[in-house]
Amino acid sequence: MVVAAGLLGWGALRLASPPDRSEVRATLSAAEALAGGDTAGYARAMEPRAFVFPDDHGPHPGYRTEWWYLTGHLDAEDGRTFGFQLTFFRNSLSPEPPDRASAWSTNQLWMGHFALTDVTSGTHGYEERFARGAVGLAGATASPFRVWLEDWELAALGPDEAFPFRLRATLESGEELELVVEEGRPPVLQGDRGLSQKGPEPGNASYYLSWTRMQVRGHVRIPGASASDPAGLPVTGEAWMDREWSTSALGEMHLGWDWFSLQLDDGSELMFFELRRADGAREPLNHGTLVAPDGRVVPLAADQVELEVLDRWASPLDGTLYPAGWRLQVPDASIDLTLTPRVPDQEMNVTFRYWEGALEVSGRSGGRAVGGRGYAELTGYAASETRPPS
Repeated sequence: MVVAAGLLGWGALRLASPPDRSEVRATLSAAEALAGGDTAGYARAMEPRAFVFPDDHGPHPGYRTEWWYLTGHLDAEDGRTFGFQLTFFRNSLSPEPPDRASAWSTNQLWMGHFALTDVTSGTHGYEERFARGAVGLAGATASPFRVWLEDWELAALGPDEAFPFRLRATLESGEELELVVEEGRPPVLQGDRGLSQKGPEPGNASYYLSWTRMQVRGHVRIPGASASDPAGLPVTGEAWMDREWSTSALGEMHLGWDWFSLQLDDGSELMFFELRRADGAREPLNHGTLVAPDGRVVPLAADQVELEVLDRWASPLDGTLYPAGWRLQVPDASIDLTLTPRVPDQEMNVTFRYWEGALEVSGRSGGRAVGGRGYAELTGYAASETRPPS
């Protein structure tokens, strides 16, 4: 469950130069953009389906939008720690490609978000990019697996399989990330066998898979940082990847969502999201999964998870308040966790403004002390968001 923004109005959004981060940039609401719009002619996520690889690593152009979303935690040999997010969004502007011979002709628009949080220094750098899905600027293939937007990419190291793959991304400010990503555990099918219902209407759902604990290794390059390795700071760590595609995924009553992915040091993982309603009522469609240390997957319904906000953080841009600390409980599994941002300011001041950040986890699970790391995504809090053009 990621800030998949669909969607309407991307065609008018271009960055001629890096944004001034002291000014609010958000122009669209992620929740409203995902709430519907004209869905005629697009495929819909209506019922569970079989997933086939390597095909499903690649694009699904019959659906209006999809994304490849990775977050992770990295530890450098010199003791520094980092969090990262890299997301590729594909959006169809029409159900069918335009009937024109030009090499620039396409109905596919791509958006990318990359963020690197230097936990040790307490800084958070990020960037947003757009490109047409034409003339090699951006795109995706299943075999060989590759997703790219300019020089940001995920690319398989072998010709026939998605894993392991290389991740590469850079920021205008000079930070660079290059990793090799191993598959780890097999994918978790979120929701009902991979059909994740997010709105009450038929088709307001997505196909949603998660790779919950992938091993990574590589280098982080920080301008001005000294390292014995000229490639940068050697790092190792763990990552989480979501693959999701849909045509419309939310109801009109939803303001946004709070999404969490947790990797605990007892070998378990947990995903849960809360859709926030305008009427303040608890959304019965909220759901998640608990992956036990032995790999067993336990679905979590809305009433099985208790989430309490413990603190808030005010954006220096305009005072927007985001949750900034939580107590998450799963009573049936004797889980009681405290989630704390590793850096307070991990706000993404981009077209769809949101907070996406690394978390520290502590608490108890099954009667034993447990720690871990995670990520949270918080959308729909910024007052500057507006309804997309129709």
